[in-house]
Amino acid sequence: MLAYCGVVADDLFKALADPTRRTILDELAEKSGQTLFEICSRLSMKHQLGISRQAVSQHLAVLEAAGLVETRREGRYKFHDLNTAPLRQIAERWLVPDTSGPGKSAP
Repeated sequence: MLAYCGVVADDLFKALADPTRRTILDELAEKSGQTLFEICSRLSMKHQLGISRQAVSQHLAVLEAAGLVETRREGRYKFHDLNTAPLRQIAERWLVPDTSGPGKSAP
């Protein structure tokens, strides 16, 4: 299980390392369920990013491999949704329970 978590964490941190992928995640957080066309349009108009549809598609594939993006097909359209579960798993991995009690102060 620990080795599996390491692989998942590596993919997650790799996905988050790129600023364009973080911008894509920001857009999906703002409006989930977007098509590739919608994501490309928002990146171009809102963030002035002039990257190709193929480049955005490759970024989405990395995010999907890390579990941060889930896709679903409806007819000929493919919709992309943000999945925050991997982020919560990473955050919970290093959370330390507060054992100081009500009257004690943390160092």
